[in-house]
Amino acid sequence: MDSDRAIGLMNDMLWTCITVAGPLLAAMLVVGLAISVLQVATQLQEATLSYIPKLLVATALLLLTGSWMIARITDFARSMLIAIPSLVL
Repeated sequence: MDSDRAIGLMNDMLWTCITVAGPLLAAMLVVGLAISVLQVATQLQEATLSYIPKLLVATALLLLTGSWMIARITDFARSMLIAIPSLVL
């Protein structure tokens, strides 16, 4: 395998990771930021306050997009398994 092919495979893997994990991480970031602003505005400095909303948002998002995430990861894994014979010199 030449270096261009290895870099291309790594690029595909990273983009798959970003597209699968990105929506969940972005939603968690928005919820965490909103809870932080709420805590600053109300001066309620409870460290455990942000866990429940984050957990609820993560659960809802995984229920909504979980099948898409699994399909995307499965497609990537299938393409990697199919590409194995072409990787041999």
